[in-house]
Amino acid sequence: MKRILLSICTAVLFFSCSNDDNSSGINDVNAQAEANFYALKVGNSWNYKNYTYNNNTQEYDYSGVIDSVKITGIQIINDNTYFEFTTRTSGNDNGNLLLNANGVSTELLRDSLGNLVWETGKIKFTHSDFSERTLNEQSWGTTFETLQTGINNFEVEAGTFPCINSERYAKSNPDETLLPGLDKIYYTDGVGLVYETLSFVSSNIPVVERRLDTYSIE
Repeated sequence: MKRILLSICTAVLFFSCSNDDNSSGINDVNAQAEANFYALKVGNSWNYKNYTYNNNTQEYDYSGVIDSVKITGIQIINDNTYFEFTTRTSGNDNGNLLLNANGVSTELLRDSLGNLVWETGKIKFTHSDFSERTLNEQSWGTTFETLQTGINNFEVEAGTFPCINSERYAKSNPDETLLPGLDKIYYTDGVGLVYETLSFVSSNIPVVERRLDTYSIE
């Protein structure tokens, strides 16, 4: 089987949207978002360190790649308010294709009934829906994600957080055999994303870990 990535995309997704004149609405949106699970407020920021798996040592080495994420504004699309996440990636001078490329990218997200969704309507993460979600269907198989029950303390560079997590996995076509690859995504209330992995469907060892290093939440 080809070395197919389990995750939909390692890089932050790009979107092409029209900018509305919404500066007057930022204060109102911030007031509503002061306390929310995904920390959706203009000005909030997160720094993530990327680690890659070392086959020789069987440990994860710091790659030097940092994703600096900040909510830089809002956009109103179809009467829904989306927060603009701007990610600046640095340190990927060798062009590691498993990690985000150096540069700046943006994505638009909002909270819809506990679901963190893109303006396309697709769900990036959920803290309330425990059903199996289909993420991607291809000729070789289908990728799914399921929110797990329970809260676990999870430690990263930024500290220890009480987290919920979802698991991303794939099943082959047409027999629906569960493939070895498994990604885990951890979020914590009021901070957002804490940790996530990137795997190939053919391996039970993730090739990349992305860990929260520092953050600033207002």
